[in-house]
Amino acid sequence: MDEKFEAEKRAEYLRKTLQYHSDRYYNNDNPEIEDYEYDALSNELKAIEAKYPDLITADSPTQKVGGSAATKFSPVPHTVRMESLQDAFSFEELDDFGKRTSAALKTSGAAYVVEPKIDGLSVSLEYVNGEFTRGSTRGDGDVGEDITENLKTIKSIPQTLTEKVPFIEVRGEVYMPREVFLRLVEKQELNDEKPFKNPRNAAAGSLRQKDAKITAERNLDIFVFNVQQIDGDYDATEHKDSLDYLKELGFKTVPFYTPCESIKEAEAEITRIGEARYTLPFDIDGAVIKVNDFNLREELGSTSKFPKWAIAYKYPPEEKETVINNIAIQVGRTGVLTPVAEFEPVLVAGSVIARATLHNQDFITEKDIHIGDRIKIRKAGDIIPEVVSVVEHTGVTEPYYIPNICPSCGAEVYREEGEAAIRCTNPECPAQLLRNLIHFCSKPAMDIDGLGESVVMMLVNEGLVHNIADIYDLRSIDIAGLDRMGMKSAENLISAIEKSKSNDLSKLISAFGIRHVGEKAAKLLSEHFGTIDAMMSASIIDVLEIEGFGRIMAESVVEFFTKGETLDLINRLREKGVNMASTKEKIDDRFAGQTFVLTGTLPTLTRSEATAIIEQYGGKASGSVSKKTTYVLAGEEAGSKLTKANELGIKVIDEAEFLEMTK
Repeated sequence: MDEKFEAEKRAEYLRKTLQYHSDRYYNNDNPEIEDYEYDALSNELKAIEAKYPDLITADSPTQKVGGSAATKFSPVPHTVRMESLQDAFSFEELDDFGKRTSAALKTSGAAYVVEPKIDGLSVSLEYVNGEFTRGSTRGDGDVGEDITENLKTIKSIPQTLTEKVPFIEVRGEVYMPREVFLRLVEKQELNDEKPFKNPRNAAAGSLRQKDAKITAERNLDIFVFNVQQIDGDYDATEHKDSLDYLKELGFKTVPFYTPCESIKEAEAEITRIGEARYTLPFDIDGAVIKVNDFNLREELGSTSKFPKWAIAYKYPPEEKETVINNIAIQVGRTGVLTPVAEFEPVLVAGSVIARATLHNQDFITEKDIHIGDRIKIRKAGDIIPEVVSVVEHTGVTEPYYIPNICPSCGAEVYREEGEAAIRCTNPECPAQLLRNLIHFCSKPAMDIDGLGESVVMMLVNEGLVHNIADIYDLRSIDIAGLDRMGMKSAENLISAIEKSKSNDLSKLISAFGIRHVGEKAAKLLSEHFGTIDAMMSASIIDVLEIEGFGRIMAESVVEFFTKGETLDLINRLREKGVNMASTKEKIDDRFAGQTFVLTGTLPTLTRSEATAIIEQYGGKASGSVSKKTTYVLAGEEAGSKLTKANELGIKVIDEAEFLEMTK
């Protein structure tokens, strides 16, 4: 068969595959493959297009910046394009970059600056007269998303600069510190939630929350690394000087940036950064080499996608081989059995690891894992240990299967149709108790200050708590005898427990940890039914009346409230004085059944403030316009949503009309 025909078919497959994975990475913050796997596919496509230029298409991933503007945020056109960077995977490619630069400039070489490539989400920050006015994502480079309110929750982003610069736009990378990421993953695993794959996706997912309060809880950080545009007294002619200037204005800049007189010096600095990368408190996936002189940058220019004056060196993932000694089973809060490989300790990406989750039986079967196998491991995103593949079957001849009884209590386990998870059938399972207690006391649930994981573990180990209701039988004298817990601390904890009795019903529902019911769904249940007794007597049809509840959620709620152990728990909590009714006052629901879509910038209200008013009056704020939309609330610079509203004949209102509707 014709070689070019084969290349054309392969290029078509690679374009579709790369687009799929790019969408999951940039827009869904949920990648399926590692960066280096994506890069390998991208390089293969580049090689085909280099050999057959006529196969290059306008929509090829090699011709575009990765993301796109999401519909749930207002679009922000970038006056100065937020470009992507060309990648290099070897020093030979860096040498070629240096030769191209020298040839283009007709010199023997240029001076460079080398800095770490922070693995996060690229954002633009705009300031008018020294005040932070707008922040946005990169998007596709030309149009991003307005995430101003979420960016305001990041403490290291200055709201006011040290100088009243008439206008400045800077570019930075929002990231999640490694320690914060590990705590978040630990919490997600404890609650049987799917954890973020790496800090970059955790940061991106946190920044794209519609509720800025959630973003604030994620403890994100930022490094600023570029002046995009500026009005005023600014005379920096070199990149290093611009970084020094940004630091003077109050920005947190990249932690170190090293001037280099040649590519060879730059390569030595890249090697040094690579050796130190695992000691850094943040994640990097490479190093960036930039021409230092701004005039030379202008002379070099850009391609349709990359600046010709910069390149990113990507560090290869470190993989090691080891041997599986055992597969242990952990039982989660909702009874899920999770297999964990225990292997010979090995140094990977800066730390010694000896365990890695095997997720579920499907994962084990797919990779044909046996106890005793020699396996290849790595750290996903250089953080989370994972098994890549089986190198050789050297131990047990039979594949591993998760046992059909719970290792903690001996009860039977089951797997629901359509689910990968295998669960313990015993609600009193000791392994579930600890996780249930920790969740019950957590901030999104009953919010009992002082009853964190370590204290709960001590209470369980000392036999002071055998189930959730026992928390309300605790006495100061019991707690004061625990390690590092004096009488004062014990009294404070008892006060916090007592205070939790008056929580709104929604907190209690959230604390129960009903499958498929999170914090938001718990609020909806509480507001809809008003009391726990009404909830307990509700049918699936009754629950389905709540907007946003599907069949699976409704069945889970009804099933939970028909269990004997649930009734026993509720009775005990009622006897202890725990509130069983919604404390939310009935309010005017004039917007009930109405859907609003917000677009553009309103004169006085922020997007979150307008959304809060809509929800206060029983309405719903949506991110996209459809035939079901009641009103489009439009401000300045309204975009495609306004156009679509007009096409569909949806009523468009401004802020004044909207506020009049609330009087």
